[in-house]
Amino acid sequence: MDYLLYITVIGFMAGMFGTLGGGISVVAIRTIKSTFLSIILGVSAGVMTVIVFMDLIPESQSAGSIWLGMLGILLGVILIYVLDITFPHQHVVTTEGEEDRYLKAGLLLAVGIALHNLPEGLAIGAGYTADRALGFRLAFLIALHNFPEGMAVATTLGIAGLKSIKILAVTILAGIPMGIGAFLGAYIGRISDQALSLSLGFAAGAMLYIIFEELIPDSHEKASGHIPIFGMITGVVFGLILIGLLR
Repeated sequence: MDYLLYITVIGFMAGMFGTLGGGISVVAIRTIKSTFLSIILGVSAGVMTVIVFMDLIPESQSAGSIWLGMLGILLGVILIYVLDITFPHQHVVTTEGEEDRYLKAGLLLAVGIALHNLPEGLAIGAGYTADRALGFRLAFLIALHNFPEGMAVATTLGIAGLKSIKILAVTILAGIPMGIGAFLGAYIGRISDQALSLSLGFAAGAMLYIIFEELIPDSHEKASGHIPIFGMITGVVFGLILIGLLR
């Protein structure tokens, strides 16, 4: 299979399986304990942190320079920040209002997730270009990260009274841009070492913003006590094991 096609397929799978998996869990189970979500978010934050500092940033500096890597990080943070304030995709589910309000909120939520999935896909593509194992780790991690996002969309649309098949269709569509991002990340990363360095730095910046703005606060919000902390520590340990096994 062609290299770019292969990475694009991986991106599509990571995006759609993550959001679709979250949607299926809501449709099938209807009620999922917030403690479980807190653990998933904490583990995602821990694994992401390890991959950013032990994979993406060192690979970025090795491919180009520390300055290109830092520029990429800055650009990644800025883009996700702009997307975050323009299309917020968290904390929109409430318990009051009419069904049409929930329908609008659910669709906007799906659009926000779809737009956020584009730069996350770029991280997968750039990661695969630098190292196949790194790309695999990123694809697995981002799919895990998309699971609660798919749940958020499905929950909101379910309250709006949308049929299960339509809910699942929306969660699939929300994950599609990740495949586009993976293609762009792989294509840009192959242009030159400098482009790869910038792309990997961009991916690191985008993921850092997601970790500190979304995953850690959401993990603490969904469970009290030490559960979020244990989830994050578990994620760090799991991330270290994952890197060790796949290198």
